[in-house]
Amino acid sequence: MDQRQRQEYWRKNLRLMASLLAVWAIVSFGAGILFVEPLNNVVVAGFPLGFWFAQQGSILVFVALIAIYVVRMDKLDAEYGIDEYEQEVHHS
Repeated sequence: MDQRQRQEYWRKNLRLMASLLAVWAIVSFGAGILFVEPLNNVVVAGFPLGFWFAQQGSILVFVALIAIYVVRMDKLDAEYGIDEYEQEVHHS
């Protein structure tokens, strides 16, 4: 992979990370703090929805975003011909 491809790969990686972290920030801050009062009018399994998002929802969203990141990075790696196993062997 030449320098231009490395820069493009890294730019796409950073854009993906920024997008996923923005989603997590919006869910965590928005649902857990900004919109907690309206969300608390909705009750799920005996708990106000705003409370649920503040306590559990943002964590579950974060775990889901990690899974999305893994899948998307696997596709990006394949697009640029990056194989983790080959890199480990060559760097050892």
